[in-house]
Amino acid sequence: MSEKNQSHECLVCGQKFLIKNLIPMGAIRKSITEEISHDFPEWSPQSYICQADLTKYRIQYVHSLLKSEKGEVTDLEYEVIKSLQQHEVITKNVENQLDQNWTLGERLADKIATFGGSWAFLMCFATFLAIWIIVNTVVMVTHPADPYPFILLNLILSCIAAIQAPVIMMSQNRQEAKDRLRSQNDYKINLKAELEIQHLNEKLDHLLMHQWNRLAQIQEIQLDLLSEMSKKRK
Repeated sequence: MSEKNQSHECLVCGQKFLIKNLIPMGAIRKSITEEISHDFPEWSPQSYICQADLTKYRIQYVHSLLKSEKGEVTDLEYEVIKSLQQHEVITKNVENQLDQNWTLGERLADKIATFGGSWAFLMCFATFLAIWIIVNTVVMVTHPADPYPFILLNLILSCIAAIQAPVIMMSQNRQEAKDRLRSQNDYKINLKAELEIQHLNEKLDHLLMHQWNRLAQIQEIQLDLLSEMSKKRK
């Protein structure tokens, strides 16, 4: 029976698996083996662990690491740990998420704030002021609707400013909420990427050790063959 078809017992769950589906303890990072040694002090580098139990201890280690650094694990970090365990995609479209929760008033506030901060608004407003002043000083010079110093115009401008200020503040609040969601999404992506890279490094370590063991066995067989050939020549 070849080595990859041999079965071995998992240190944690005690079930038997094919050797190719197990990971030797010697190929696992020291931080993870320390976590395992708390529950199984009898482990050795020659012991094996199945992928499901290894994932469980990885998640347990990540949880303890985050808790030791920050004191408490936040809901965002719980979500990252859960997605890492279940191999879920954690990236979200923040724009779509916000669009679904926006009310009509908030959408209108954004459109008004966008128009109020554009060159089109400035040009329209300047044109309106020029027409108002010309009409009341030139066209209707004898009986102006709003004679100098344009008290009615000042009242209109004050009303526009009073309405525009809270509208702009509402739009800024929505933008702040959008930025907060983007920041949380970026944090979750970066945290998961860091954990996935650690996981990938462990897999590479396991692969290198597995290949090294195979090469060592092949070398031993070659040495045995050379020894037998030299004996036959003698």
